[in-house]
Amino acid sequence: MANKDLNAAKRAKNDEFYTQYSDIQTEVNAYLEFDPDTFRGKTVLLPCDDPEWSKFTRFFAENFERLGLKKLISTSYAVESKKYRTPYLPTLFETEAPQFDESKTRVNGKIFVLDHDANGSGRIDLDDLQWKYLDGDGDFRSNEVKRLRDEADVIVTNPPFSLFREFLAWVLEADKRFLIVGSMNAIKYKDVFPLIKENRLWLGNGFANGNAFFSVASGTRTEYAEGVYDSGSNLVKFRNCCWFTNLDHGRRHQPLQLMTMDENRKYSRHREIRDAGYRHYINFDGIEVPFVDAIPSDYDGVMGVPISFLDKFCPEQFEIVGMSLDLADMSVIRQRLGRNDGGPVFYIEKDGNPVRLYDRLAIRRRKTP
Repeated sequence: MANKDLNAAKRAKNDEFYTQYSDIQTEVNAYLEFDPDTFRGKTVLLPCDDPEWSKFTRFFAENFERLGLKKLISTSYAVESKKYRTPYLPTLFETEAPQFDESKTRVNGKIFVLDHDANGSGRIDLDDLQWKYLDGDGDFRSNEVKRLRDEADVIVTNPPFSLFREFLAWVLEADKRFLIVGSMNAIKYKDVFPLIKENRLWLGNGFANGNAFFSVASGTRTEYAEGVYDSGSNLVKFRNCCWFTNLDHGRRHQPLQLMTMDENRKYSRHREIRDAGYRHYINFDGIEVPFVDAIPSDYDGVMGVPISFLDKFCPEQFEIVGMSLDLADMSVIRQRLGRNDGGPVFYIEKDGNPVRLYDRLAIRRRKTP
């Protein structure tokens, strides 16, 4: 149901979902544990961000010195340019500033910059953040924000769900390091999956237990299923969100601890594996592995695994061959069924009938030297 709500949000262009401070902190710490200098000496850009609501700018500003940043830049998007409107009043942060301009507050974006100890406190932190209005509305596609992108070393943000594909292309166009939030569905995009296969993009450390909690702006419609929206905390829960990145983290290099094929047939906690073992696909040369923890450690052929495998993918242990969307031979299924049966996926034989499976990744074990 949470996935349904995320898709509904995309259709309605409701992109006002704010990542929690604790989730940002946990994610960034995973990269620092692998390499303490991940952000040292770097200019970090936080586009699609509004420090008056978002926690990205707050986190990086408060940890400016710990991270060793050279410069922090954050930009916000003008309220009048948003397709999904919520009630708007400028905050006291803006209205009490000497540069406040009532004619610009709704139509101009803002830029926030942190790069020195502006107040003479002896340290660089959130209190030193300087801001002004942008010339335009702050759209990341504008030349004004593109120039900031080109200046940056690392781009970090939760981009609009409805513009994820375009935003990622915008980042890659400038060949930047990045850490961004998006839907797991993006893995299947034809312009995203090749990057994963080529090891140019991977999943980040991830949200705790796969649950991503986002706050929503005051006045936002909250037509969510029971258990998805909590009015007390003003949080929405999505289960199919993840971090996409090309920054390295240690969890990515931890190999899965797996049993052999024979051991799985005897001891797997999944009855399906103990009873039926590993079935070959009807329309692809590979075996079906329906559970990540049931991947056999001693099989050298191609295996189809759930997409959730990417959350535990170690590139030194496995290589990604492709995806069922591209590899499945549907002509075999058409001959069996005498009709088209939807998009390309892998099929197995069960009780004499072809059984359609969910999307699968095709992987192969890397042989140790």
